[in-house]
Amino acid sequence: MTTGLLLLGRSGQVGSALGELRDDVITPGHRELDLAVLDHDRAQALVSSLRPSAIVNCAAYTAVDAAEDDVATANRVNGTSVGILAEVAAEAQIPFVTYSTDYVFDGQGSEPYVESSPTDPINAYGASKLIGERLALQANPRTLVIRTSWVVSGTHPNFVATMLRLAKEGRSLRVVSDQYGCPTVASDLARATLEAMEASATGLLHLTNTGATTWFELARTAVALAGLDPELIQPCPTEEYPTPARRPAYSVLASERIGDLGMSGLPAWHDSLPEVVRQQMTPGQPS
Repeated sequence: MTTGLLLLGRSGQVGSALGELRDDVITPGHRELDLAVLDHDRAQALVSSLRPSAIVNCAAYTAVDAAEDDVATANRVNGTSVGILAEVAAEAQIPFVTYSTDYVFDGQGSEPYVESSPTDPINAYGASKLIGERLALQANPRTLVIRTSWVVSGTHPNFVATMLRLAKEGRSLRVVSDQYGCPTVASDLARATLEAMEASATGLLHLTNTGATTWFELARTAVALAGLDPELIQPCPTEEYPTPARRPAYSVLASERIGDLGMSGLPAWHDSLPEVVRQQMTPGQPS
């Protein structure tokens, strides 16, 4: 008899949101399932003992800039170990769900990237996620790889939380205004993930809130929603804010599959952002 969802990364933004929606989540401890040192036998033993109905992997190496100097760890956590999890799920004859990123694309386009668009990551983090995608899809025909982008929430530290905290301190901020993407609210993504699983979706699937924007516009909108001074947020080009890892200039995601799967999709980001801001502005929330 199978039990519930084996959920890795339960403490993160998306994992927490999934845990709020399902009461049958099984969460292994970090020592039981550490993707940095995962091996097939340990993963297989855990899955055999727990007998989950599916494995959902929300764990990842997400330090985009640090990955440039720690390629081996990023590739292990986001690549090799994801492949192992998919293989173990295949052996147990259960679905495997994992998350990838808009950073698998080079950002040189001007039209939204869909699931069939060619990949060409320009940083180590994106390359590590692409390794994980390929290994997982090869290992298990019931793998679902969800690409998403710019994840924010009202419950965890993230870009919006940081902007609000600094604006509350009255600090003037220069925010990149020439990188385009789609913000994704973790709770919306969690609901769409479960909807995709109910539709027995496999392969690649892009899930983001709808509407393209820039980091600058996202920051200014969040600050204004909080009742703070949006003029504290000023635009700057990428060249004035250098980072160790290159970012794609245009990584807007769209889906060519949602309609065929009978899914409703995610709402517009500006419709979901007010609740994120409200939660972040509530005393006691992290930033």
